[in-house]
Amino acid sequence: MRTDPFREMDRLLDTVLRQAPTTHPMPMDLHRDGDTFVAKIDLPGVRPESLDLDVEERTLTVRAERAADVAEGVQWLSRERPTGTFARQLTLGPRVDADHIDATYADGVLTLTLPVAEEAKPRKIQVAHSGGRTTLEQGSARTIEGAASGTDS
Repeated sequence: MRTDPFREMDRLLDTVLRQAPTTHPMPMDLHRDGDTFVAKIDLPGVRPESLDLDVEERTLTVRAERAADVAEGVQWLSRERPTGTFARQLTLGPRVDADHIDATYADGVLTLTLPVAEEAKPRKIQVAHSGGRTTLEQGSARTIEGAASGTDS
């Protein structure tokens, strides 16, 4: 009986890939709601005590672990739900206040609330001139009369 070298190579590659440690993806939705960014990450079946979040420099790392169901005498016919370690890293831009991130976990969803940094929030800039004070706000200008005398109307 002759062996097929390609079939043998496929079998070996399959064995190696099945044994390689993997981290599983975490589906995430991200949106901005006023002065906060909100990220929702699906982690069904993960125990809250297995969640690990940390920020180092401008990188937020989320780790979680889902343990495999181990039942004695059970013969698995199908195991499609991933178990093991889940990890995701988010690079935080300068607009995020990394010191005030909040996290909650309910119904298999990790919700991260990332506040916008104060220095990144829109603000008004007043321009002083001899005829009054002008407030610049998102591309429009408004002159405040009587600014020279110190009264605003």
